[in-house]
Amino acid sequence: MAEHLSRSAFVYVRQSTADQLVHNQESSRRQYGLAERARQLGWTAVEVIDDDLGRSGGGVNRPGFERLLAAICEGRVGAVLAIEASRLARNGRDWHTLIEFCGLVGTVIVDEDGIYDPRHPNDRLLLGMKGTMSELELSLFRQRSQEALKQKARRGALFLGVAAGYVRVGRDRIEKDPNARVQDAIRLVFDRFSELQSVRQVHLWLRDQGIALPVASHSASDGQGVIWRLPLYNTVHNILTNPVYAGAYAFGRTASKVVVENGRKRIRRGLRRPLAAWDVLLKDQHEGYIGWSEFEKNQQVIADNATGKGALARGAVRSGDLLLVGLLRCGQCGRKMYVGYGGKAGRYYCQGANVNHGTARCISFGSFRADQAVGAEVLRILKPLGVEAAVKALEAKTSETSAARRQLELALQQARFAEAHARRQYDAVDPANRLVAGELERRWNGALQVMRRIEGEIAAIDAVKPIVLGERERQHLLQLGADLERAWSHPAATTSTRKRIMRAALHEIVVRLEADVVELILHWHGGDHTALKLKMNGAGKHRWTVPDDTLSLVREVARLMPDQHIARLLNRASKPTGRGNGWTKARVCSFRHHHRIPVYRESEWAERGEITLQAAADMIDVSVMTASRMLRHGIIRGHQLCKGAPWVIKENDMAEYRQQNTGRRPLTSDGAQQSFGFQ
Repeated sequence: MAEHLSRSAFVYVRQSTADQLVHNQESSRRQYGLAERARQLGWTAVEVIDDDLGRSGGGVNRPGFERLLAAICEGRVGAVLAIEASRLARNGRDWHTLIEFCGLVGTVIVDEDGIYDPRHPNDRLLLGMKGTMSELELSLFRQRSQEALKQKARRGALFLGVAAGYVRVGRDRIEKDPNARVQDAIRLVFDRFSELQSVRQVHLWLRDQGIALPVASHSASDGQGVIWRLPLYNTVHNILTNPVYAGAYAFGRTASKVVVENGRKRIRRGLRRPLAAWDVLLKDQHEGYIGWSEFEKNQQVIADNATGKGALARGAVRSGDLLLVGLLRCGQCGRKMYVGYGGKAGRYYCQGANVNHGTARCISFGSFRADQAVGAEVLRILKPLGVEAAVKALEAKTSETSAARRQLELALQQARFAEAHARRQYDAVDPANRLVAGELERRWNGALQVMRRIEGEIAAIDAVKPIVLGERERQHLLQLGADLERAWSHPAATTSTRKRIMRAALHEIVVRLEADVVELILHWHGGDHTALKLKMNGAGKHRWTVPDDTLSLVREVARLMPDQHIARLLNRASKPTGRGNGWTKARVCSFRHHHRIPVYRESEWAERGEITLQAAADMIDVSVMTASRMLRHGIIRGHQLCKGAPWVIKENDMAEYRQQNTGRRPLTSDGAQQSFGFQ
């Protein structure tokens, strides 16, 4: 015993929670009283370790316990005092580590029941049993409390906290907050999300408009349980993903996960679980701000907007020019297709084969024709809804301003109430009591400043004259609604708007590539399917390529006329360039050089033994109009490439016709027919 008394006695003090520190003070007094018992046992050097007050003994980081183990290993500890084993450790690993170190250096363990030397087998056995019982006790307490919570949750009566927009009624029921401003702000979040279809866009709009949202607080100065502040992203996201706003009671939406980091146990809390894994879900438990079907639709939109969250997520609407981003799925490997903006036009491609087998891409094709074809199909399906959409657009122009003004009006009502309350408090105090009157006067001035600020914001909104559509503009908008194709291609229609229309109509598009044909299977919301087939461009082909029939025509007429006349012919035949422009002499010349078409030469007709319509008319001594009519009726042989092109007549054919028709015959069988000299 003298060996132990020559060292210090360490008193380990611990309580599990901060609440126990405040309300269970007798336990603290008992533990600190062990220092006096150590002196009674003969120790003069007593050190108290209370670094772990308010910390659990279940295995989390405890700096006081680690300091105790370090002192034991250094051989400075003769005895460790605690009122019971559970104060030293709540898990077997820490408890047996302590016993092992104490046995190695000869440190005794003292509690209220006795003194134990871990070097003795009987004492070691007893200490091990005490640690096991302490660990079992903790497990039983935890199991009882958790089962009690779950049982209450199954009845929908467990409320650990109440979300903003609701207040607790009694002990096991909630209802909507009677504050009209709170209700209107919550509804505004859902209304804006139904229009913008993005949590981040709703958040940015609220911040731009300066609209504050209610946040649940148990220490709110106004005593109403909420405080108002400009929303963070998480505030908007929590409102849109909390099922309480859909009238449902949910329990077990998050879980905890135990991991080992740097050799120590770590508990990660707040991990979201899928809806199917929730412990309790009771629908229609209270009045909601939205219906359950709308809540499910919102969750699907949010999940689709989560870029990089798996192969099934479509991703949020981006600012690129391509319309089908996030909708296309490869028909060969089932992966979501990507988009590339290299060059002048974008392309859709799938890397599934490259990822799985290290080979080339599954599918790759240009975006221009696919976007045009799918856009036309969507317009065809949605055309009956165009007028209804135009009518709603008439009201959408003023909705944002009216929503912001409504929130400011409600905030002004609350500010006026706070100002009146502060004024009544100031009027009720004795002016001579400056210690109180000065503070109440400061509060009154603060309330007046808030009220004046909100009134100024409302005046600023009213100063901006709203855009009022006249009857002419209204009819024009309704006409655009009836003609969706014009509205779709209107300069005011942005790419983001077209993408949202696409996603509102289509669930996904499955793409397969067969030879030189791209097959698109459009899956509409509601279960219908539509198949589209697009022919891929060949090598060297692109959307600005001139059609083959135009190329063939230029090859032929280049043998008959110069570039200037070719340009006139193509323009009269309504055959534009690849970019839709009219032809000029320079464009024809460039086109010929690109396709290696020889330039026209004056001597070509004679070399081929061909003559023009004028030369043929001169040979048979008739007018050009008569010769043209004879060619059309097949009296003389010749060919014309297209309407407006020159007639090509073989000189030998005209010579043969002239020999066969040397005598001039009357134009009719009437013998009295005469020929006049002016013909």
